[in-house]
Amino acid sequence: MSPIAKREKLPFRFTGWHMLGVMVLFFGTIISVNAFMAWNAVSSWSGLVVQNTYVASQQFNDKVEKAKIFAASGMNGQLVIAEGRVTYTLRDVDGAGVAADSVSITFKRPVDERDDFQLALAADGGGNYSAVREMEPGQWIADIGATRGGEVLFHQTIRLIVAGDRP
Repeated sequence: MSPIAKREKLPFRFTGWHMLGVMVLFFGTIISVNAFMAWNAVSSWSGLVVQNTYVASQQFNDKVEKAKIFAASGMNGQLVIAEGRVTYTLRDVDGAGVAADSVSITFKRPVDERDDFQLALAADGGGNYSAVREMEPGQWIADIGATRGGEVLFHQTIRLIVAGDRP
């Protein structure tokens, strides 16, 4: 026999420290994933408020088809919000101004309807429409509609951020 005695290997014994490690890894993973998902939810697209989600889902395909028709018409609109004025320019496929009987914009906050308002724009000529309105800074959805002869001439929805200092 050798002068150094062989140590006998003891069978594995699951202790309280092992259990603590398992619990820390398990719950640490769950908490980390939840924190990451919560951060993504808060820092990304904020959603949209609708009165009835079922009805909104049923109308979605119809709205997509109408948007495709408006896109195929070649008309386009440009919204500018600056210096207390909201201006919308409507152009046809050739870049000429489009005359409409009325142009109105419904401004909505993505997740809260308390600040929502509708704004009727006055024709300035040459396809330009405007109104005086101070806008609160932050995210907005502008739902723009132009009509002529009682028919919807053009419809556009724009998601935008109004810059400025928050109180």
